[in-house]
Amino acid sequence: MPNIILLGPPGAGKGTQAKRLEESRGMVQLSTGDMLKEAIAKGTELGRRVEGIMARGELVTDEIVIGLIEAKMKDGARGGFIFDGFPRTLNQADALGELMTRTGATLDSVIEMQVDDAALVARITGRFTCGNCGAVYHDVTHPTKVAGTCDVCGSTNLKRRADDNEETLKTRLMEYYKKTSPLIGYYYAKGQLSAVDGLAEVEAVAEAIAKVLDKA
Repeated sequence: MPNIILLGPPGAGKGTQAKRLEESRGMVQLSTGDMLKEAIAKGTELGRRVEGIMARGELVTDEIVIGLIEAKMKDGARGGFIFDGFPRTLNQADALGELMTRTGATLDSVIEMQVDDAALVARITGRFTCGNCGAVYHDVTHPTKVAGTCDVCGSTNLKRRADDNEETLKTRLMEYYKKTSPLIGYYYAKGQLSAVDGLAEVEAVAEAIAKVLDKA
């Protein structure tokens, strides 16, 4: 029952691969944002604390996020857990390591989804989706057969995310390199890091990740 971290900049495809691992291996994706929303919706003690913090416009502390992760891990997962979006900093990585030691769990693999920045920007800024059925397209690599019309459902409600623009993406990449990329060296030094080509086709990335997990 492996526990893994998916590392990589925004747009590298971590969420897509996490969903595939949930479907193929019964793993559970631990997304910080989803856990915060779930805790608030359930009205747990931790959830009420989170709601108050967010209502005041403050940042949720690492201690609270670790508490949410610990609570989810106690529920168990047949195929193990996928950490997506956490840890983001070296302090969070230390806190996660302490949690693993405390609970007797192990971190089996840290998979870096490597990308070329220029190619990543081109991929993300060209992306658009159908607002009706959710089908995903790209200006260059996967345009609609009929301009302005979804191939799947025929809707003309095609959308681009407001933050899928070059300026916003470069800001997000800078934030990643400043705060999160040091984790690559951190986990390499621990002998836990593997790398896959995050810009390969989705199926090829999934196969590369599967090979890493099968060796773990």
